[in-house]
Amino acid sequence: MENWDEVRTAFHVARVGTVSGAAEVLGVHHATVIRHIDALEERLGVKLFQRHARGYTPTEAGEDLLRVAQATDEQFSQMAGRIRGHGNDVSGELVVTSIAGLSHLLVPALTAFQLEYPGLVVRYLTGDRLFRLEYGEAHVAVRAGAVPDQPDNVVQPFFRQDFALYASAGYVARHGMPDSSAALAAHRFVGADDPKTRAPFHRWLQDNVPAERIAFRSSDVHSQRNAVLAGAGIGFVSVLQAAEIPGLVQILPPRPEWAAPLWLVTHMDLHRTTKVQAFLAFLKDRARAWQSE
Repeated sequence: MENWDEVRTAFHVARVGTVSGAAEVLGVHHATVIRHIDALEERLGVKLFQRHARGYTPTEAGEDLLRVAQATDEQFSQMAGRIRGHGNDVSGELVVTSIAGLSHLLVPALTAFQLEYPGLVVRYLTGDRLFRLEYGEAHVAVRAGAVPDQPDNVVQPFFRQDFALYASAGYVARHGMPDSSAALAAHRFVGADDPKTRAPFHRWLQDNVPAERIAFRSSDVHSQRNAVLAGAGIGFVSVLQAAEIPGLVQILPPRPEWAAPLWLVTHMDLHRTTKVQAFLAFLKDRARAWQSE
């Protein structure tokens, strides 16, 4: 059965009879319990509980599922007793997720962390979708933009990633250096291919540069950066990364409205584990150098 957390949640709801009681036993928010039940019923295509004023009562289908869940829960408890104590090591898998644009910072950090803990297997997941920490898809997420507000997650400020406008030395030699913000309208730009992009610097570009001047567009941040370096136009690059790329010329310095705040996100069930705490401390220490550069 996929998504054992949902089945386990249903088992405890049936056992105690209420959402609030199950939430207390599981140590999660009551909204998580309701979400798990709804998702499980939708996936199975059947009602597992009858809702009433006093709580939740299993249906016939619910009773069938929960008999299996109880036996499995008992087996898990026995297994936990055998392996208790093994969770104090920084070993096994460490799964970290972020937007792809942070890989130039996180890959070296993950590599350095792994050198300290050679028993660790690192999985670094990038993509546009939000990996679900409540389903164990990742131990740590690094997210950009507004403060994440998913229930049951622990959110901590990480650092602010500054962006500036850059062009290649070749582009500047061909088209000249803009001498003012107004002069930007005469230049070519590299931008995002998504009109609904949430990146503050791309939104600024869409609001302040004529659409026809954004002549090279891509949905991939690495392609955007490579296009700037190849001379396709002026575009945004993170200040930290630009410092490591020969041949880039800063056109306009970073501005506060272009910056992207970053957040460290963990699920409350894993936040206090030795492995997660060790990695969070390592990453925060690393970020102090990024912020001061």
